[in-house]
Amino acid sequence: MHEVVNPFDLATIGSVPTHDWDAVDGALARAHALARDRSQWKKPHQRAAILHRAMGIMKERRDHLAFQIANEGGKPLIDARVEVDRAINGMELCIHEIGSLRGTEIPMGLTAAGDGRLAWTTREPIGVVVAVSAFNHPLNLIVHQVAPAVATGCPVIVKPSADTPLSCFEFIAILHEAGLEPDWAQAVQPPRDVSERMVSDPRVAFFSFIGSAGVGWSLRSKLAPGARCALEHGGVAPVIVDPSANLDLAVPSIVKGGFYHSGQVCVSVQRVFAHASIVDELAARMAAAASALKVGNAIHEDTECGPLIRPKEVDRVSKWIDEAVSGGAQLLCGGERLSDTTYAPTVLLNPSVDATISRNEVFGPAVCVYAYTDVDAAIAQANSLDVAFQAAIFTNDLASAMHTYRNIDASAVMVNDHTAFRTDWMPFAGLRSSGHGVGGIPYTCHEMTIEKMIVIRS
Repeated sequence: MHEVVNPFDLATIGSVPTHDWDAVDGALARAHALARDRSQWKKPHQRAAILHRAMGIMKERRDHLAFQIANEGGKPLIDARVEVDRAINGMELCIHEIGSLRGTEIPMGLTAAGDGRLAWTTREPIGVVVAVSAFNHPLNLIVHQVAPAVATGCPVIVKPSADTPLSCFEFIAILHEAGLEPDWAQAVQPPRDVSERMVSDPRVAFFSFIGSAGVGWSLRSKLAPGARCALEHGGVAPVIVDPSANLDLAVPSIVKGGFYHSGQVCVSVQRVFAHASIVDELAARMAAAASALKVGNAIHEDTECGPLIRPKEVDRVSKWIDEAVSGGAQLLCGGERLSDTTYAPTVLLNPSVDATISRNEVFGPAVCVYAYTDVDAAIAQANSLDVAFQAAIFTNDLASAMHTYRNIDASAVMVNDHTAFRTDWMPFAGLRSSGHGVGGIPYTCHEMTIEKMIVIRS
């Protein structure tokens, strides 16, 4: 069995079974058999009914699911409840998408060769889906990877993060309780070598990955010929704050976007580029707000920043911050380990652009503020890394907003909102080394189907 601990006090809170290759091979064989036997495919109304019943179970267990997210993942209860609500809404989005998965008519009379023919497409499930997930949203990420497979009629096997498997295994059990036969959705917890073998197996038609870039790109290179994939990695999210910005709006938004889940989000605010005329006030107000955040065990109602997922992440964040301060950054708040598992919310002013924390995703409770006088130079610095995901600008000047939107490297630009804003129906995609493909439930449902054409001559 694989034991799961609360990341704050490292107390054991549960366990899940571990799976060797024989167990995983059996799961793949059963899933592949379902995908190949069209007589067993579920009709759209059957899939919708299962998801609807599962959604009802999740609503009944909302408080339990939120506590479990906080307990295994360290996300404060106030945010864990929001995650459960998003996951429930994600189920509803999947039900809606079942009715939206349709083909199109292909015009055939455009040349003489097409005369006398009718053609149209339909959408079919792509086949076996294998999903590998991350720890930071242990329920909602699983919903994003598994529920679209159920909606589109694909058998799915999911491997959650070893740190947070309880929510995943419970969600799969909820689907079974809702009437989905176990072989259509299976959760496994194999060691890394077995996971890699599973992902690269030729029976896999679609691979969904959420996690670090190094692992994601490595696994993509090992996929069997013909397998499609979607990869979601991280970024070093930039925010531009221009002289016209409303700081009363900007400060709480940036602080929320930077310290939500102690910065352990792939689009957390990390680099704030503020005009020199406002940088001192902005940074001071951010530091005051960050200093007031309550750090503690995520299962307590008053906790605003929980632990990092593992003690070694506290070591890493501490090292990066110490390096930045030694290199000339001004430490405005934080900068200290509070325990083996927690680190104080930290704001740094003007760290070197070459500092590790300026160039790499910190995935911890630290935000860097940089002064600029030329916005194009700030945008160039924001664009200088090999990652690009979501970005933001705070401004009351439409021209400034549009200039940043047109010139910053990002798949989405938030205006007067933080970089971590997301709804589950919008496209969500990392660029360059930040990912491959497009997430968001409607887009994932589309990716998990193939378009099949029929041409009739008469």
